[in-house]
Amino acid sequence: MTPWSPLNGIPEEIVARAARVRLACFDVDGVMTDGGLHYSDQGHEAKRFHVMDGLGLKMLLESGMHVAVITARDTPAVANRMRDLGIRHVFAGVADKRACMLDLAAELGLGVEDVAHVGDDFPDLGLMGTVGFAVAVANAHPLIAQVAHWQTARAGGHGAVREVCELLLAARGLLGAAIQRFRG
Repeated sequence: MTPWSPLNGIPEEIVARAARVRLACFDVDGVMTDGGLHYSDQGHEAKRFHVMDGLGLKMLLESGMHVAVITARDTPAVANRMRDLGIRHVFAGVADKRACMLDLAAELGLGVEDVAHVGDDFPDLGLMGTVGFAVAVANAHPLIAQVAHWQTARAGGHGAVREVCELLLAARGLLGAAIQRFRG
C-alpha cells in the first residue's frame, strides 16, 4: 500500500507549480463556502466555513507562506473568520481581483509565477489567467475549470481549501513538519 500523500497521482508539472507558490490567494463564496447566502429576517448574512479548511490555512501561515483572501463581497462574516484564522491580507468588496493581487504581490516582492489563486466563477477569471498556479474547486464553472492548471476533488466549502493547502505544503516539503506538531 502506498503511504498517504496529497502528491499521489499529481502530475510533476502541477507539483512544480505548487512548489513555487509563496502567496496563496483564495476567493470566499464558492471556495471557502459552498456559495450559499443565508439571510436572517433582519437582513444579517451568515456563511458556513469548513473547519478543515481553516486548519489548512493556519498551517500555510505557520509555514511562512503569505495567505490572502480576495473577494468581491464585503461581509462581516468574512472579516470575522479571517481575523480568527490570523489572515492579514483580506481584500473584500474588490471589483478587480487581478489588480488587487498584482498590488499585493509587488508589495511582497513576488512575481506572478509565485502566486496561486483558488477560484470558482467569472470574477476569478482575470486573476486565474495571470497567476503561476490557478486552481479551480470541483464545483467551479466549466470555464474556470478550463483555465485552471489544477482542479480539486472536493467542492468549495467542503474541504477544497484544505486540499489545496496540503498540496502546497507537500510540494514544498513542509507538510510533514506541519502535521508533526499534532503527534504530540
